[in-house]
Amino acid sequence: MITAPHEASRSLHKETLHADLVIVGGGLAGTCCAITAARQGLSTVLVQDRPVLGGNASSEVRLWVLGATSHLGNNNRWSREGGVMNEIMEENLYRNRQGNAMIYDTILLEKCMVEPNLTLLLNTAVHEVEKSDDATISAVHAFCSQNSTQYELRAPYFCDASGDGIVGFLSGAAFRMGAESKEEFGELFAPDAAYGQMLGHSMYFYSKDVGVPVKYKAPSWALKDITKIPRYRQFNTNMQGCNFWWLEYGGRLDTIHQTEEIKWELWKVIYGVWDYFKNSGKFPEAETMQLEWVGTIPGKRESRRFEGDYMIRQQDLVSQTHFPDVVAHGGWAVDLHPADGLYSELPGCTQWHSKGVYGIPYRCYYSRNINNLFLAGRIISATHVAFGSTRVMATCGAGGQAVAIAAAQCREKSLMPRDLMDEAQMKELQTRLQRAGQYLPGCVIDDLQDLVPQATATASSALALSQLAPNDEWLELDASWAMLLPLAAGPCPEFSLEIDAAASGSLAVELRISEKLENFTPEVQLAQQDVGVSAGRSTLRIQFDQAINEACYYFLIFRETPGVKVRLSDQRISGIVSASTAFNKAVAKSSVQSPPDGIGIDRFEFWLPKRRPAGKNLALGLNPALSVFGPEQVQQDHARPTATSRAWIADIADAQPALTLTWSSPVTIGRVIIEADPDWDHPMESVLMTHPEEVAPFMLEKWDLLDDGGTVIASHQDYHSAHTEIVLPEPRILSSLTIRVHSTHGCPAAIFRVRAYSC
Repeated sequence: MITAPHEASRSLHKETLHADLVIVGGGLAGTCCAITAARQGLSTVLVQDRPVLGGNASSEVRLWVLGATSHLGNNNRWSREGGVMNEIMEENLYRNRQGNAMIYDTILLEKCMVEPNLTLLLNTAVHEVEKSDDATISAVHAFCSQNSTQYELRAPYFCDASGDGIVGFLSGAAFRMGAESKEEFGELFAPDAAYGQMLGHSMYFYSKDVGVPVKYKAPSWALKDITKIPRYRQFNTNMQGCNFWWLEYGGRLDTIHQTEEIKWELWKVIYGVWDYFKNSGKFPEAETMQLEWVGTIPGKRESRRFEGDYMIRQQDLVSQTHFPDVVAHGGWAVDLHPADGLYSELPGCTQWHSKGVYGIPYRCYYSRNINNLFLAGRIISATHVAFGSTRVMATCGAGGQAVAIAAAQCREKSLMPRDLMDEAQMKELQTRLQRAGQYLPGCVIDDLQDLVPQATATASSALALSQLAPNDEWLELDASWAMLLPLAAGPCPEFSLEIDAAASGSLAVELRISEKLENFTPEVQLAQQDVGVSAGRSTLRIQFDQAINEACYYFLIFRETPGVKVRLSDQRISGIVSASTAFNKAVAKSSVQSPPDGIGIDRFEFWLPKRRPAGKNLALGLNPALSVFGPEQVQQDHARPTATSRAWIADIADAQPALTLTWSSPVTIGRVIIEADPDWDHPMESVLMTHPEEVAPFMLEKWDLLDDGGTVIASHQDYHSAHTEIVLPEPRILSSLTIRVHSTHGCPAAIFRVRAYSC
């Protein structure tokens, strides 16, 4: 029993924690940063003011996680974010392909809880910053309402991933709110006052058909007149969760200090919308439906943006600037929303895509005037227009990983964030990021410690693709279709495919390429021919005189021809996909991006794949066979298809494929990194949407790593991770390593990259 006499005052319980890195904000940026930092050996504290992790991805908001893949609504093939962000998405797919937000919470929590170097403080809000001088933070002070404890968190480095930038704000870091003018950075898409300077908040709800009539009486403060929402006719009872992304409000308010006011307005709308469904008489199917869940906090899009040594801008996204200090990538559309949100007469958003992914420079991830403050998430150094793309969660997660590895490098060498802009330091940072699975567009680094480039790579087999075997399905060419093929330099192969034509005529066939070889927007037509077709079934043979001057991706295009069908194939091969001008209506209104003149955005065609299981390749023959999948591919740079396929792929008939690396003289190996194919093209939305499988079919399932004597060093079964790091108990002297694949999740065995290190 505790008894306490009267006292004049009392103090809260206090704890002081010392760490190498304190991260404030447990959205995906902060979570990815914390996991990575802990794995890099930093003692790490992650401070989150909510009871769960994930921010807008959590069960409190329930927005799906997306990034460069953009629902497969752009031309960014194989562009999903890598590293720990991909690891989280893979695990969510494996455990939770139905998209339950509560399960996603548990995955994020588990990823943090298993890291011994990571201390997680939930329900803990930072309210004060302590500084040792004008430009250096020494501690942050936070309070946890659940255990009534005040924390003093001390570290040499801090990362603000809090969304509203509480640490940056309290420390005096330079920031901005609102939109820059067109003149300040030459951004032609910068909005005017009528459109508004800020994006608002959104709130979602879920409903459920319970099979019996359910009454509903709206609260007194619910919206009574649904016609106040100009787009009210878009409401339907099949919509759930983040399908209501456009229930947005607050862009003309202070999105920090008026958040509670914004929340109440969104509640007013949601309960009014449900009243409209239940009691207007226009939705008879709603009689047996009940309101299952309504968000209690809004999902924030925009508030403060902090200034780094560089502010990424519209032109960088559109032209895909190659930054020498690139540390992450993005690819979501430049996605701005009218400030009046759901009350605006304008469309809920205006999205303009780049022709491919873009890099984000390291200079955007630290404060320009607080020496030891990293930035992550939506608050990084970007203009309002560029922020329209960089703000999305998977892109933020990739940035969080970049910050963590930068912090580790700073800690090891007693440097400040800006010091990593030294050329040698930046090369080391980029090398470490690539080892961790980060994709850095336009950046090819020679990893001098990697032993694999010194080895000879051989394999039990390598795919020579002579055909994608036909199945019994036919596809009508009611849109143009293409096969993306990584052709080798030399004469163009002869292509053949089966067709079924309703009448005699011709079929236009084209060979195209992208202006930038690492893009997948086929602007350049190299060859075209009209091939005669006869009524009924026949085999077309297409031979272009055009030589293949450079080994890269080519689009073999079959133009829209009503009445003509082409045969499909069930075979799926890493780095080969079909795409169509039949666009995704969820994220586009046309198969051509047609911006108005004068806004600095490119016009181009969308060529989009379809999702599995519907998305299939065209049944295609190639003569000579396509032989670009040799074992030497695993010694190359990017661990995903870029300019070429980048993968070793075993022959389809090889029952137990094996890849062997042999050194001319023995080497000391202590660590091996293997990067397989998680289908980088699949968006893997975290909630609401379901997915056709728990593991991408290109992934290795059961495989072993063997030494030069045939002894198994590491064994994996029921495996579902693309990035595998094997650390040996003790470094060993070896003359070879072999990866033996016993089974995959459905497709021929494929590996993008192998790395080996002495320690």
